[in-house]
Amino acid sequence: MKVLAFYSIKGGVGKTASTVNLAFIAARSGFRTLVWDLDPQAASSYYFRIKPKVKGGSKQLIAGKRELDDLIKATDFENLDLLPADFSFRNLDLVLDDKKKPTRQLKKLLIPLAADYDFIFLDCPPNISLLSEAVFAAADALLSPIIPTTLSLRTLEQLKKFIENHDLAMLQLIPFFSMADRRKKMHRDIMDTLQAQHPEVLTTAIPYASDIEQMGLARMPLGGYITKSRSTLAYNELWREILARISK
Repeated sequence: MKVLAFYSIKGGVGKTASTVNLAFIAARSGFRTLVWDLDPQAASSYYFRIKPKVKGGSKQLIAGKRELDDLIKATDFENLDLLPADFSFRNLDLVLDDKKKPTRQLKKLLIPLAADYDFIFLDCPPNISLLSEAVFAAADALLSPIIPTTLSLRTLEQLKKFIENHDLAMLQLIPFFSMADRRKKMHRDIMDTLQAQHPEVLTTAIPYASDIEQMGLARMPLGGYITKSRSTLAYNELWREILARISK
């Protein structure tokens, strides 16, 4: 089982869209896949048409009074399940802080699912917090979408520094470009420069495209309502790159 966390300090960078679409592609490829929506905004849950509700909320979940497999919901797609968000997840930092070894709690919850899933995708809220540290401890790889703008690059540097300063060398950081518009010279220049200086950045860029924005209307991954587009091709190529990177 591989745990892939989709994470960015900055919001609005296409994190949830990437989580949902790549999980769909993984499931369609035959991998048993689970998405855990850790964001109290519950966008992943919304895209899969599943009510954002966890019985007992975050407190009972972290206390171990509810097993994860009791909370998992099937989606409309084969091999793809969802652990929905709950508004109480806004208090996860406080709940974790009450536990011994708080950063190990998510990993402890995920271990029993190893026999059931090939991949677990974590859709994480955009901040640096105790929950973030628990995600970093649980994940095999951190997928970080970045928009080709100065502010997005700054948050990537902050994330890299945090990983270096917190003894997380075993955590594989995999940045990739999201919401990229090659019609803009600034986007092209930043992408070219960053990829030349940082080989860890994946070469496939997810475009800024209207079909991705329409996911909110369709309430499903792109592949559920579009057979082929520039965006679906980009997500498929990105998944191939991710698989190659995490298999090394």
